[in-house]
Amino acid sequence: MNGPPTMKNVLRALCGTSIVTLGMAAAMPMAQAHAKPALPTPTAAARAAGITTAGGAYPGWESKRASSTQQAPQQMAPMYTSGNAYGVDVSAYQGSVAWGTLRAEGFQFAYVKATEGTNYTSSRFGSQYSGSYSSGMIRGAYHFALPNQSSGSYQADYFIAHGGGWSRDGRTLPGALDIEYNPYGSSCYGYGWSGMTSWIKSFVNRYHYRTGRYPVVYTTYDWWRTCTGNTSALAGLTPFWIAQYSHVPTQLPAGTRSSYIWQYSQSGGLDKNRFNGTIAGLRSLALR
Repeated sequence: MNGPPTMKNVLRALCGTSIVTLGMAAAMPMAQAHAKPALPTPTAAARAAGITTAGGAYPGWESKRASSTQQAPQQMAPMYTSGNAYGVDVSAYQGSVAWGTLRAEGFQFAYVKATEGTNYTSSRFGSQYSGSYSSGMIRGAYHFALPNQSSGSYQADYFIAHGGGWSRDGRTLPGALDIEYNPYGSSCYGYGWSGMTSWIKSFVNRYHYRTGRYPVVYTTYDWWRTCTGNTSALAGLTPFWIAQYSHVPTQLPAGTRSSYIWQYSQSGGLDKNRFNGTIAGLRSLALR
């Protein structure tokens, strides 16, 4: 005797499958909600700027391509003084970095690429992040945003899960969101002004919820005006890191009085940055 039918046997008879299979099928939509998109192909403009494969994007790639002159920071004055802190930003492209040499040259902070979109993590992040710290620098991680791949909140979670968090140790800067021209397609990733603003706020708010800090936002004024309509939605909320190679950045996101960090040059294989304050102010940003 097989005994009375069980619910498991009834379901098998009706559906021709097992309970385990049914459970897996039911779980698939959730698992696929953030399935990794196909790796994008760099545009001709991006390739001209050195981005030859997906994951190769870096801060200011479009500015580098478009800029025909680069001036030394000491030739640019208004909002900066000789007491400012200097730094660099790096990605896997730089490979092994001579952190001790950079520190000896006077660079005091670094931003290191951790992630891009939803399916790239830098193979060099761990060594670069720890190397900059060991040299005595204050360091932080950055995420290159690809808003057409997922929601802002999902990319914030992805960033945090792969090195983009923050700790109150006085040596860790808040993570940075690199949001700029798309090296793989349409400039604004298919968004209008309000949609792009909402995406950025989604990332920023999720990062704040998870870490207690608002991220630094890296961008160019030209992209911010083109793709957000020069929104003031983040003014006074997030520190801005602005790229401008020909002069001190005077055009800034609406409501922003000055940039916290200025990317002024890409030379010698490195992006160079200047903090709008002294090393004490930089430590304050790390602790805030």
